[in-house]
Amino acid sequence: MDKNKTEGILYICGTPIGNLEDVTLRALKILKEVKLIAAEDTRHTKKLLIHYQINTKVTSYHEYNKIKKAPYLVEILKNGQDVALVSDAGMPGISDPGYVLINLALNNNIKIIPVPGVSALITALVVSGLPTDKFVFEGFLSRKIKERKRYFKSIENEERTIIFYEAPHRLKRTLKDMLDVWGERKIVIARELTKKYEEIIRGNLSQVITEINTKEIKGEITLVVQGLSLIHI
Repeated sequence: MDKNKTEGILYICGTPIGNLEDVTLRALKILKEVKLIAAEDTRHTKKLLIHYQINTKVTSYHEYNKIKKAPYLVEILKNGQDVALVSDAGMPGISDPGYVLINLALNNNIKIIPVPGVSALITALVVSGLPTDKFVFEGFLSRKIKERKRYFKSIENEERTIIFYEAPHRLKRTLKDMLDVWGERKIVIARELTKKYEEIIRGNLSQVITEINTKEIKGEITLVVQGLSLIHI
């Protein structure tokens, strides 16, 4: 790190999505050296820090305090102190409040350095067996059935592989909505990636619905769905 700089650097640090050994050596070095770590869930981040004996101060930065906390963090950066931004898991800024801080830092001419790490969406994509040359990430789906179905209808002609995040308690209903709107197409459920109970379920929508119908689904879930371009091949 540059000791002569007048402003701090915002590091966008990727962290493990499950297995703590997936953190990079560079990320560990940055987390040790920065003045402050801004974490989506401080309790979750502290497990990683304790595991690697890192004693850096941690502050919360999440969906519910991002508007108030981002200016505070930018002031710290403007005073010459380095800050590392981390999410619960994976890369900050992907379906989380990180983009608010990143944009505010850019608007204040703060230097931003990415420290790449694992990402659930890419991990699920490469293990899915579906085309990886072109894909689209659609984030979290609506909690409301009508809005979700309307959304599926709006993207029914998407030719690229489609990736979603979904909550376990909504999974069964979401798959039924997909089948109702799209009909049959291939899908992959990637559950608890890199963790002890990692599970990859592959098949057509109706097959996968039948397979999980009697199961209690838990954990972090990424869905990878076949695009329209393959259906008629």
